[in-house]
Amino acid sequence: MSKRDSRRQYPLLSDTTPLLQETGVQAYNGTTPTTPGAVRAKPKQPNRTTKISQKLKLFPDDDDQVLMPDDIDADVYTQLAQIPHGSARIEAERLSKINRDELSRVTAYCTASAYRMDELTKYLQTKKRLNGAAPKRFDECVYTPYALKFPISPPKENAPNDVTSAAHGLPEMFLFDYGVVVFWGMTLQEEQRVLKELEPFEDEKLESDDVETEAFNYHYNEYYQPRIYNDIITLRHPSNYLVKLTIAHAIAQSVKMTLFERLIDDTINETKYIPQVMAESGTIQMSRTAITKKIGQLFIMRINVNLVSNILDTPEIFWSEPALEPLYSAIRSYLEISQRVELLNQRVEVISDLLEMLKDHLNSSHGEHLEWIVIWLIAMEILVAVITTSLDAFSLSHK
Repeated sequence: MSKRDSRRQYPLLSDTTPLLQETGVQAYNGTTPTTPGAVRAKPKQPNRTTKISQKLKLFPDDDDQVLMPDDIDADVYTQLAQIPHGSARIEAERLSKINRDELSRVTAYCTASAYRMDELTKYLQTKKRLNGAAPKRFDECVYTPYALKFPISPPKENAPNDVTSAAHGLPEMFLFDYGVVVFWGMTLQEEQRVLKELEPFEDEKLESDDVETEAFNYHYNEYYQPRIYNDIITLRHPSNYLVKLTIAHAIAQSVKMTLFERLIDDTINETKYIPQVMAESGTIQMSRTAITKKIGQLFIMRINVNLVSNILDTPEIFWSEPALEPLYSAIRSYLEISQRVELLNQRVEVISDLLEMLKDHLNSSHGEHLEWIVIWLIAMEILVAVITTSLDAFSLSHK
């Protein structure tokens, strides 16, 4: 079994129904546990500091390490000017003042547990004439240009050099087999229409409130060193889809990570009051079945993060194209994926310890209950024996 196939063997932990409600447990101080719906009502934000801080990450800019597709002239990507690293932040800050609405979008959506990639690839092959699709398979990812309006209209002559979007060709999308799609160069309305088209190929589709997103902007400037700053990506050339594929891999992992972070937040809100209740009353009214289900959910979570969803592993394409890996490492570092995985596993471990302690407590209580049953049975047997002996003695004495 290939690694890609093995990732399809486990279900996604998408059902976070509060098991505490099944057992009638009331939260501390008479309040009910926070439900997942209350958590999801908040605006979703990835748990990374770069979402709210202004962090600059320069991408590798060694021409020998940047691959170009076979149908692109490699000289196009040649550095025309090497900007000193000391000025990089000044340039990035100038860019951050540009109206983001004028910049093209990079948006990732986690919509399902998985996509049926073979069926999806065949579908995209039928869209060549209508949408300009030309799907290419890269292990767990399918890349294709895709325009809802095709052929695309030529760019306006007065379009700013820094802020062109469709001027550089067709919009593109990258579909990953773990249920994530990354769009480059589409509007929000176009993204929503394409997501509708993808629904027939989804396994374990997420509810609309559960869909997670990551949003960036990008532009092209051949005089700047490629970078990401304040969620704005700067690239040199629009036609290098391998560079976009590399960046899309990390963004897809990040948005999948956001889903797991939200699921564990829901579990924390459902269980955070339990230690206080135990400290006050010495007992907790949860059934063994409810606790076992919660423990199973947490194990599914850890399996998805560490084994299934390719969040920890380096994507397979970088084994065959090692020159792309430095760029992948740079964007992955910017998105803080490794730190977020470690934090998530720590939080899961703490909750697992709590639930294991509750299970041990229930097992101990159950054992004590059985012991008392045995004691009462022995007592009843002794009582019956005494009564029987007394009746026999009474009968013998009156003969």
